[in-house]
Amino acid sequence: MSFQQLPVVVIGAGPTGLAAAAHLVERGVEPVVLESGGTAGAAVREWSHVRLFSTWGEVVDPAAVKLLAPTGWARPDPTTYPSGGDWARQYLRPLADVLGDRVRTGATVTGVSRAGRDRIVDAGRESRPFVVHVESAGGHEERILARAVIDASGTWRTPGPAGGSGLPALGEKAAADRFVYRVPDLGDPAVRSRYAGRRTAVIGAGASAFTALAELAGVARDEPGTHAVWILRRGIGGSTFGGGDSDQLPARGALGLAAKAAVDQGHADAVTGFRTEAVERDGEGRIVLVDEDGRRLDPVDEVIVLTGFRPDLSFLSELRLGLDERLQAPAVLAPLIDPNQHSCGSVPPHGHRELSHPEAGVHLVGMKSYGRAPTFLAMTGYEQVRSVAAAVAGDLEAADRVELSLPETGVCGGAGLFDDPAAEQAAGSGCCASPEPAPLLIGATAAAAEEAPAGPGCCGS
Repeated sequence: MSFQQLPVVVIGAGPTGLAAAAHLVERGVEPVVLESGGTAGAAVREWSHVRLFSTWGEVVDPAAVKLLAPTGWARPDPTTYPSGGDWARQYLRPLADVLGDRVRTGATVTGVSRAGRDRIVDAGRESRPFVVHVESAGGHEERILARAVIDASGTWRTPGPAGGSGLPALGEKAAADRFVYRVPDLGDPAVRSRYAGRRTAVIGAGASAFTALAELAGVARDEPGTHAVWILRRGIGGSTFGGGDSDQLPARGALGLAAKAAVDQGHADAVTGFRTEAVERDGEGRIVLVDEDGRRLDPVDEVIVLTGFRPDLSFLSELRLGLDERLQAPAVLAPLIDPNQHSCGSVPPHGHRELSHPEAGVHLVGMKSYGRAPTFLAMTGYEQVRSVAAAVAGDLEAADRVELSLPETGVCGGAGLFDDPAAEQAAGSGCCASPEPAPLLIGATAAAAEEAPAGPGCCGS
């Protein structure tokens, strides 16, 4: 079989990976999609209880729609907001079904290299196909030769730790029974009982943290004694609660307003400037968080860590990747998404050139392409794979064409809670009307916040 007749291996059968396969099929290029989970969209199913802040119209890929249309697939109302479960059941599973045997589940990629070439060897490198090592759920190993590799494996399996230095805090692993690293499903009675009537620390400052705070506030209204402690590594400022009314995705803006309401209504206290370095237990087995300066918080019963995610690069170690030293994102893309430089505003659309590496023919797409940056949207991934698939097929004119306009943001993050319009209006004004920086602890400060004059939206500050 010639090099060009080999398939393209797509790693991951999530939204971006399946979209990549659809675009390749549309261009007559055969994909092999390798998914480590037991079903397509396995990671999405793990947060099936969380509602997206993007509408159906923003989370369905155009090439996938073309592939689904002949099957009689009914497209959901594009103006409504799916949950993760809706997304998986109504879109990802039908798309995987129509792709058929091209999607292989229970297939974990353990390594990618060039056939007969480790990362050291230059001679004849680009003329060699990629070799992908795969392990099945039953332990069987095989290798697949590929003309290109599109890594859409995401970052879900590698969440950030509670530790403020990027490492697990001392004692964090030993206290694993009290820690979770996802937004808990508080609609599940068994999960709800873990937090009801108890004191929970929430570590993080993005959309997922907003969601957890809002959900815990909902439990607190029904279950006396339920309280959240929101731990922030920075102070409280104009953009702490996100874009609010200035966010061009209204549901995303509503997340921050809901978190602010949780604080203002006394269901959560915010501890600022706190970087967790140690985890201890008191005499009753409760968790005590200690920061780098030795400050100790009052004990909590549970800890929800929502500090973002990071890419797993271990199985790509034999490839020559060009990654930014901070974000672990492709070097050309990194300046466009660096949160050190872009706390607000939209990310420019980008494609195969920004996603390229010294190792020609390999692309990291979707959440994984953003490395540790937190601003990813599904529509960004769809535009990425449209461009990459065109490049793989040799259509550079289409690959270089921009076919997407992204909404401006005021908050970084992914899926989250969506409040209805009435609740959104009741929650208050935009992010720049939030409290001024506080030295350590704030509580129910609604009156003071409402007296503050409203400033411009955080993307205009």
